[in-house]
Amino acid sequence: MATEWRRVELQRAISRLLQVAIGVLLLVGLLAGNLGIVVNAVVALGVTFLPAVLERDYSLPLNSTHTLWLTLAVFLHTLGMTGLYREVWWWDHVTHTLSATVVAAAGYAAVSALDEYSDAVRFTDRFLFVFIVLFTVGLGVFWEVLEFAARELADVVGADPVLVQYGLEDTIVDLVFDMVGAVLLALFGTNELSDLVEDLTERYDGAWNSRTK
Repeated sequence: MATEWRRVELQRAISRLLQVAIGVLLLVGLLAGNLGIVVNAVVALGVTFLPAVLERDYSLPLNSTHTLWLTLAVFLHTLGMTGLYREVWWWDHVTHTLSATVVAAAGYAAVSALDEYSDAVRFTDRFLFVFIVLFTVGLGVFWEVLEFAARELADVVGADPVLVQYGLEDTIVDLVFDMVGAVLLALFGTNELSDLVEDLTERYDGAWNSRTK
């Protein structure tokens, strides 16, 4: 029990430190006049508060592992905007893989909770595996379109790009690593989501009961 408490407290402390680090990156972006860093830092900070909002407004708590997982993903992405995406060849691969595991986890939890809640559907393990990969890659394609649009808009207005996109080859490689993240989650990460699936199932049940009253 004490060991588990220390682990949770350590994860929470690391999450808070990463929030502070994102705040520092926001300040750096403001001082440097770098719009890309500023926008990504603001969005990243907003995402780090998402677990608290979900728990407060929707009674859907994320445990310390989930919170750290999410916070680390957005921190590494924001840090990459300082130049690491250009200077470190593998940085983009790491951030896409990690972000893809977060997206895959959200899709898996939502669909698994629906499977647990409803007797009208039954999703096999094979279906869930394929769904996780397709869901993640589909959102990855949407993200790549956003990156392309952001780069084109930045070129038109003469500003720093908010998102970085280096062409078709870069897009394909990004989608490959999105797929890698989805597969890793499907193979090794679903057990970590059991509590979240249970909470979502209760939310589905509560939403249905409120509608039928």
